[in-house]
Amino acid sequence: MMSIAIFTNAYSDELVTATELNRQPGKVLDKACERPITITRNDQSFALLRREDVAYLVKGVAQSKVVFEVLSVAFRLLLGQEIGYEHPYGWLRVFDADDLQDFIQEVSEAFRLTDTSNHAWDLIDAIIHEWRESSIAISSSELAAAFNDNKVKS
Repeated sequence: MMSIAIFTNAYSDELVTATELNRQPGKVLDKACERPITITRNDQSFALLRREDVAYLVKGVAQSKVVFEVLSVAFRLLLGQEIGYEHPYGWLRVFDADDLQDFIQEVSEAFRLTDTSNHAWDLIDAIIHEWRESSIAISSSELAAAFNDNKVKS
């Protein structure tokens, strides 16, 4: 699977005419296995990419929205704005300013890896999941009591 960095030059790819595609479909598909191909017909252009590459790009768009939203909520909380628990990322409100800064740093560092790693999106999912689980533990009086009991015994 390709990383987003490979697609930054997607428009400097090879141009193929629709006629060439019709005459040599195997050759054009072989080229598309290695890099994006632009097929031109009249005034139209079409991108030819491997399905898994398109899936990666779609996932990147969806995950970028998640990253933007979760970081936006964290920054808004740092600025003292109220975020309700009903908000999808309202669980962030249980953290103090230092924790929120740590969260922002972790997510931001993982996001920067999306240019070089195909696993960065999974890492971002894992970071957000772990922080959400921590918020549940902090919010649960039963879990907090059990955690405090274990601290006292240690």
